[in-house]
Amino acid sequence: MSERSAAALIGEQETPAAKGRFSFRLEIDPARKESPWWMTIVSVVLALLLCAVFIAANGKNPVEVYGKMLRGAFGSEFGITETLVKAIPLLLCGLGVSIAYRISVWNIGAEGQFVAGAIAATAVTIYFPGLPFYASIPLMIVFAIAAGGIWGALTAIPKTYFQVNELITSLMLNYVALLALDYVVFDPWRDPEGFNFPGTPMFTEAQTLPVLGDTRLHFGLVIALAAVALYAFMIRYTRWGYELRLIGANPEAAKHAGINLKRNILIVMIVSGALAGIAGMSEVSGVAHRLMYGISPGYGYTAIIVAWIAKLHPLGLVAASVLFGGLIVGGYSVQTLGLPSSISTMLQGAILFFLIAGNIAAKFRLRRNG
Repeated sequence: MSERSAAALIGEQETPAAKGRFSFRLEIDPARKESPWWMTIVSVVLALLLCAVFIAANGKNPVEVYGKMLRGAFGSEFGITETLVKAIPLLLCGLGVSIAYRISVWNIGAEGQFVAGAIAATAVTIYFPGLPFYASIPLMIVFAIAAGGIWGALTAIPKTYFQVNELITSLMLNYVALLALDYVVFDPWRDPEGFNFPGTPMFTEAQTLPVLGDTRLHFGLVIALAAVALYAFMIRYTRWGYELRLIGANPEAAKHAGINLKRNILIVMIVSGALAGIAGMSEVSGVAHRLMYGISPGYGYTAIIVAWIAKLHPLGLVAASVLFGGLIVGGYSVQTLGLPSSISTMLQGAILFFLIAGNIAAKFRLRRNG
């Protein structure tokens, strides 16, 4: 049979009615820029279901494990305060990441900026050990802001003037900061009375953030909530906030309106890094009371998920930070069931996976042909 005859036969069998009845197509919906709010809830549920499969494969009851995590994070005063302690650096780093994301600058360097702030704050305790509380804490905050801001600027400058992708520079700078941390805690700043433990001497009371009662919940929570309130006011009521919203919505329109894109990129990255730097200061001064190896369990990376799940909304950032703080604390509690605490990391990764997938899927619409 010739090719022309075969084509004619296929055309006779596949009628227009059959095409219209059973044929569908995927097309991009230009009106939908981001996924709806309920997609976030669906993503979290799907992540829980996926991780439940792995938990069951290890011979554990997923319902029991999730219940243990929930009770460990929110079932007692100790659990709630520990969850809030973990939420403080997540909120500050997530807030910094959100400001950058407002204008589509993808700062994934919050981890390095966090560490830079922690190192700078500790430098005050090393080189100015005799300062009183009213001088040491403000100076530690200033040093942390400066270090985090500089670390953010090291990403912004190559992007604005040399078109270097910020994903690469911000990620690489994370490793530079971590190597700097290893250097100071293993050599020049190591506590001579610390039995070779890689950490600095313990902070004095004048170098420590105040805590609430007998808990570990410290004044960093007030700083974080104040920063969120300032962010909400700035985005909604200030000229700079309007510029950020316009750049995020339409960079070309913002440029034609006379808004300096390069200047705004520099500013948001410096502010973003400064907030992560404050998070590092609050961790060493409010929780660890020293700079030590592994000071961050990945707060800067988790902050990316916090910002994504919150959709950059101030209240969403608070809720997401508490949620992921609870995941970390809940991960510790399941160790009594014979599971590793890294289950919380698995949940974080699964949530991010489904959030990204949902955001992509929301841009498409299934339409019927005919």
